[in-house]
Amino acid sequence: MRHNAAGRKLGRKTGHRLAMFRNQLASLVASERIVTTVAKAKELRPLAERIVTQGKRGTIHARRLVGRWMPDRELVKKLFDEIAPRFASRPGGYLRIVKLGSRQGDGAEMAILEFVDFQLKSKPSQPAAEAGKGRKSRQKEDRSAGESAAAQASPEAKKTRSVKAKPAQKTAGSRAAPKAKAKAAPKSPAAKKTSTPKKIGSS
Repeated sequence: MRHNAAGRKLGRKTGHRLAMFRNQLASLVASERIVTTVAKAKELRPLAERIVTQGKRGTIHARRLVGRWMPDRELVKKLFDEIAPRFASRPGGYLRIVKLGSRQGDGAEMAILEFVDFQLKSKPSQPAAEAGKGRKSRQKEDRSAGESAAAQASPEAKKTRSVKAKPAQKTAGSRAAPKAKAKAAPKSPAAKKTSTPKKIGSS
């Protein structure tokens, strides 16, 4: 007859298995809901219900016993002050397992382990117009806002811009003037002399 066969080993040694349970208990108390495999959830539920029962007692000794599984004092405080008082009139059965089906990849059966009074927090609803806006539409709005701000600039800023632009025009004109002079060729001296027809006298 095989003795000491109770409990699932979960493919881990004792130290690794207990460390995993401590981490799962901390996550369960912090978020009041975790997603894990069915085998782990079935092994974790008795441990979680025991620490909730200790939380209902509320003694210093109970806090020390819970501290063995959860070293974080903030989580221990949350367990004793928030979670345990909710089950003051409930004689056990604080958690439930909701199966989710097989996991893609290895086919392991998944489940949700949560407190029986757990309720999902509703997220603040956003208007449909804001929710439908994409990244490109937001960028367009930012550009239009920038253009409108530039259009509403003070007249002093416009004057300074026009003053800065005038010297550039002068320099451009001064550079273009020599080219025009160079293109105009000087007139030849023969062109200046006007030839007058000589009158031939009668002999």
